[in-house]
Amino acid sequence: MGKPKVGVVGLAVMGSNLARNIESRGIPVAVFNRSYDVTEKFLEQNKGKNFVTGKTVEEFVSAMESPRQILIMVKAGGPTDAVIDSLLPLLQKGDILIDGGNAYYPDTIRREKKCKEAGIGFIGLGVSGGEEGALNGPSLMPGGPKESWQIVAPLLEKIAARVDGQACTAYIGPDGSGHFVKMVHNGIEYGDMQLIAEAYHLLRDVTGCKPPELADIFERWNQGALSSFLIEITSKVFRRKDDDGSSYLVDKVLDKAGQKGTGKWTAQVALDLGVAIPTLSMAVDARILSSIKEERVKASKELPGPKLQDFTGDRTQFVDQVHDALYCSKIMAYAQGMALLAAASREWNWDLKLNEIAALWKGGCIIRAKFLDQIRRAYQENPALANLMLDKVMRDELSKRIDNLRAVVKIASERGIPAIAFNASLAYYDSYRSEQLPQNLTQGQRDFFGAHTYERVDRAGVFHTEWEQ
Repeated sequence: MGKPKVGVVGLAVMGSNLARNIESRGIPVAVFNRSYDVTEKFLEQNKGKNFVTGKTVEEFVSAMESPRQILIMVKAGGPTDAVIDSLLPLLQKGDILIDGGNAYYPDTIRREKKCKEAGIGFIGLGVSGGEEGALNGPSLMPGGPKESWQIVAPLLEKIAARVDGQACTAYIGPDGSGHFVKMVHNGIEYGDMQLIAEAYHLLRDVTGCKPPELADIFERWNQGALSSFLIEITSKVFRRKDDDGSSYLVDKVLDKAGQKGTGKWTAQVALDLGVAIPTLSMAVDARILSSIKEERVKASKELPGPKLQDFTGDRTQFVDQVHDALYCSKIMAYAQGMALLAAASREWNWDLKLNEIAALWKGGCIIRAKFLDQIRRAYQENPALANLMLDKVMRDELSKRIDNLRAVVKIASERGIPAIAFNASLAYYDSYRSEQLPQNLTQGQRDFFGAHTYERVDRAGVFHTEWEQ
């Protein structure tokens, strides 16, 4: 057997699992890590497998034959640039670099240009699925020159997750579109996770649900419309006891959520493109608020909340209302994410296929869900759909359940529970369906203090008024 044509740089969790995934498909793999002891440990753990390596980057590249396909799985930002800079002088025309990190899409565009000037192909590859997905089949979102994608497509199709016989990968588009789609995926993931957390908060604090009951509720929800990876693992989180067996682990976890930046990027880009994504943006804000734990502890002793009374409503009915609130808000979160993808596609002429993106999210990735079948169908039937909420099936689902979202938001407000993503979802729905919004007053104010002008509803043209008489 000749030298491998596929290589992986970076043997942390994701890189090592992707390397093992590739090798398991009968493809020899060259592996490299900046710290050689990490490489040695990887080889020791995978004795008898078809891996080769090198102590230096030069030896690593020499261990492969062209056309090389080198998957870079290192930390986004400077470390990725450093790897690319070390590889480019050693590569040959026709070789392809694949950045599988969580790169910011403008960085991907810059890197592709740099590689092109050196005669090297470049793919920005969004990878979702976490540790398990990387090993057994992730969702893969490749963007870049189509000719480069055509070369790497057979590899990606072999290692991707499969649903109904179809690989969860497809050509996304040019430039940084693959990493952009992964960024929006993560923004939706932030929103979905925050909505689930708020549902938990309500069930815990309003009806007093304990972890075993919460586990049963989420397990039941996972059998229906909310069926998804995140709902499934939520049930499992609630069932896990602390190692000492004295209590449930979730109650011992500090309420400070981390973030790696993709959710923040999604919110920032949405502002740049003029797309409203309040559910997703509030999810980022919720993580930021959670991080100021010490301030919140102090504030809890100084800022008053509502006087609480025991819940006297129908407990089973409330659980059902929270279910519907979560489902409605989930529709809103995806509607916002898909609207952002559509706006980016128009802005940069990416020709994104929203139905195909929904399909490749059905398996392997963190936001995989039964619900994505309906999203795929909606954009298959109407690629120009202005908003997911306008699809007939989605509209009917919202019509049946929206009053329960209103009821849950009301109860949260009355009890001082900060359901900011539920609130944002309802406000998004009501804003989008409103024929008239109060920004006529906003325009009047802007014209008053800055002569910014305004339009009228009763005649064409642009107007300015001296408002103070």
